[in-house]
Amino acid sequence: MKLRPQKKLRCRKDIKEVSMKVILKQDVKGLGKEEDMVNVSDGYARNYLFPRGLAAEASAGNINIMNTKKKAEKTKKDRELAQARELAEKLGNITVVIKTKSGENGKLFGSITSKDIADGLKSGHNTDIDKKKIQIDTIKELGTFTAKIKLFPEVSAEIKISVQAAE
Repeated sequence: MKLRPQKKLRCRKDIKEVSMKVILKQDVKGLGKEEDMVNVSDGYARNYLFPRGLAAEASAGNINIMNTKKKAEKTKKDRELAQARELAEKLGNITVVIKTKSGENGKLFGSITSKDIADGLKSGHNTDIDKKKIQIDTIKELGTFTAKIKLFPEVSAEIKISVQAAE
């Protein structure tokens, strides 16, 4: 019996790369974001992604879990968006009255900040808004002003602020 010599591999192109689908558990630079399904080489998955806990094999069970998580996340986001729109409608009719010390010609001692507006909303209207979500220009005089409150990426509301002199 005569044995045939094996074909010599001359370059990397002669080697067939085996690829597999994986689901990323975390963001991987240059590969994808969390919960993405990507094709990677078998060795990269077994030697780098799996030991570090960055990915899981894309089996039927794991794909089903990924789809369930995406659906739950989407329903949660939709619910939060509906609540933000409802709050925006409620805030559209609100006027926050802030009383502070002022000098001559209606100039304030200091200024009205987003923290003052958030406190006024909480005490006067029982609405708890984070001060970082309130966008205003500096208020340094008496009068009526408007402030924009960013409740959600697509939802914002405008409220009226009435600054009055404290007696």
